[in-house]
Amino acid sequence: MSDYLEKFEKMRVAGNLAARTLDMLTDNIKLGVTTDFIDKLGYEFIRDNNGYSAPLYYRGFTKSLCTSLNHVVCHGIPSDRILKEGDAINVDVTAIVDEHYGDSSRMFCVGKTPIKVNNLIDTTYESMMLAIKLLKPGLKLGDIGYTIQSFVEKKGYSVVRDFCGHGISTTFHEPPNILHYGRKNTGMELRPGMTFTIEPMINVGDWDVKMLKDGWTAVTKDKSLSAQFEHTLGITENGYEIFTESAKGYSKPPYL
Repeated sequence: MSDYLEKFEKMRVAGNLAARTLDMLTDNIKLGVTTDFIDKLGYEFIRDNNGYSAPLYYRGFTKSLCTSLNHVVCHGIPSDRILKEGDAINVDVTAIVDEHYGDSSRMFCVGKTPIKVNNLIDTTYESMMLAIKLLKPGLKLGDIGYTIQSFVEKKGYSVVRDFCGHGISTTFHEPPNILHYGRKNTGMELRPGMTFTIEPMINVGDWDVKMLKDGWTAVTKDKSLSAQFEHTLGITENGYEIFTESAKGYSKPPYL
């Protein structure tokens, strides 16, 4: 156990900063603001709390957060795009503190969103939490993917295959890949000390995605709505720990 206690302590600090950043942004993600404004607030909050924004300059990425709107699956680049009534946006934050990473994302609704948007968001969050609640030493990675896939497909949605969760600690992305689809009792066994993300991307339509010319933004091929949530987690001796839980108790919209 002592082998990973120090790592977990540092992951808690980084994860807490990522979560607090999203908490802070919650009241600022509203009608009329730009995604650049959201990015600026996130950058300044992380900087002012002795952290670094991991996406900034990562493989040439030019912003501090990812802001993915409506049919954007992931890695949307903040811009002068103004948030409009009915928009659904995922904000993905990764903070580095003391060389350790905390990675988390949440969905936000702008004004009044249609029922089909709310249902997608609810299902995406529930699928992530169902998988998280299974975590313990000895569980197979395939069980994580199977749990998410079977839950969302029963509701008529699809799981994105092109992107997945990942190991994370002193490196942004490291093995193993955490697929959000799969078969029961297959893949690597979880063991105490492992740290990784679970971050399902769920589409109303088909799971196929395409990349835009900027080389980062992934969108649904059929232009259907997409949603995502993400937590950074660690496997303990008899279960799991979520490093990126909201200090304000926020989980999914509406954030009251």
